[in-house]
Amino acid sequence: MPRWILTLVLLSGLTVAGCGGGQDWQTKDISRLMPELQFTLTDEHGREVTADAYEGKAVLMFFGFTHCPDVCPATMARIAGWLGQLPEADRERIRVLFVSVDPDRDDAERLRSYTAHFHEAITGLTGTQEQLRRLSKRYRVTYGYGDKDENGDYDVSHSAGIYGFAANGEARVLIRQSDDREAVLADLERLAKTVD
Repeated sequence: MPRWILTLVLLSGLTVAGCGGGQDWQTKDISRLMPELQFTLTDEHGREVTADAYEGKAVLMFFGFTHCPDVCPATMARIAGWLGQLPEADRERIRVLFVSVDPDRDDAERLRSYTAHFHEAITGLTGTQEQLRRLSKRYRVTYGYGDKDENGDYDVSHSAGIYGFAANGEARVLIRQSDDREAVLADLERLAKTVD
């Protein structure tokens, strides 16, 4: 085979692989970069749950805390807005996990009240410090606590990305604050399609 034909074949293969023929994720692709969904936590009803409870659903996971004054409520509102724009069949295939890294203040009742303000598909979770450390290390999430003020209140710094998992639990995307709505919706629809 002449070298120029071989070059064209290789280039066309690279084009297909690079552009994906519409198969590329629109937000940050973390396939094969992050481990599958796995945790043991306590849900907003006080029950211990594992990732197996969400098997067969596409999952979005966000780390935050209910006393957060800005990023968390804004992110939860954005997620609720995205879900509202999806076709009903896709929306029903997605579950959102709000993982509080502030277990001292975010008990089951507070989590339940907080998530109820946004969307029925959102469930609040938290755990012991050891469980949260293990989970945050697994997904390279950082969080930390500020000093308490005279009222005992304190701030919590935390990562702001939203992790997207396919129905089989495999990590697929990291949705960042800077990602535009159309890109996110395209990826959410694609995640929903991983559900049988």
